[in-house]
Amino acid sequence: MRIVTDAGEFQALTTQLNQEKNIIGFVPTMGALHEGHLSLVRAARAQTDVVIASVFVNPTQFGPNEDLNRYPRNLERDAELLAATGVDYLFAPRADEIYPAGFATYVSIEELSEVLEGASRPGHFRGVATVLTILFHLVNPHKVFMGQKDAQQTVVVKKLVQDLRFACEIIVVSTMREADGLAMSSRNQYLNPSERQAATVLFRALSRARELYSAGERNAENLRQAMIEIIAAEPEARLDYVAITDNQNLTTLSDLVGKTVLISMAVKIGKTRLIDNIILP
Repeated sequence: MRIVTDAGEFQALTTQLNQEKNIIGFVPTMGALHEGHLSLVRAARAQTDVVIASVFVNPTQFGPNEDLNRYPRNLERDAELLAATGVDYLFAPRADEIYPAGFATYVSIEELSEVLEGASRPGHFRGVATVLTILFHLVNPHKVFMGQKDAQQTVVVKKLVQDLRFACEIIVVSTMREADGLAMSSRNQYLNPSERQAATVLFRALSRARELYSAGERNAENLRQAMIEIIAAEPEARLDYVAITDNQNLTTLSDLVGKTVLISMAVKIGKTRLIDNIILP
């Protein structure tokens, strides 16, 4: 695996790869890799000729009181995992390679970016859309692999690709979970043992919603309240939101009959904010 840190060198490399008619798969990450990230790499390896990953902790998607400075970073370990899983090229730029002095151009996606995570983290998706626009121009990938755990992000990025006419396909890979159901996340390492046990409340709440849906419940508010009760019973959990929306346009639903439904949530366990979701049916 070749590691590139210079944006100009990297773009020259990807231009050559495209000229050679390779099908390029791209896995953008912020590092602190876990099995969920590696599942994206494996999917890319199976579907494309050349696999490119990036590791970049993107400052523009963090709010002023969020965890940018303490976000876990270990590029050496990340590189070892990516190489072992089949990545051909790793782009690991410094911040000034992505945002040089005088940078003043940002990408905003209206409406889809303003609900759920966007409401709780203003400006977050502006940062996501901006950095991915830059990376897509540098890589020019054919397929981009993203995780279902970040469900709203996948919807936003699909809209970005559609509206700005990027010639790539967004491939969404299922959420990877620990044995007790907790969605794999780089932020899980913030949790102490007590918080780690409490964090299972997210999956328990989602599982309860799935059970009720499977039993015939189609009233969205009944599902929400059942989930809220489970979260409220966990002393270390503080609910940010539980939302039941259309899976494509993220509009709030009340009657779930005949709909493809995204149930998403954000919960703080101690000082750590975790997200998770399921799609029904």
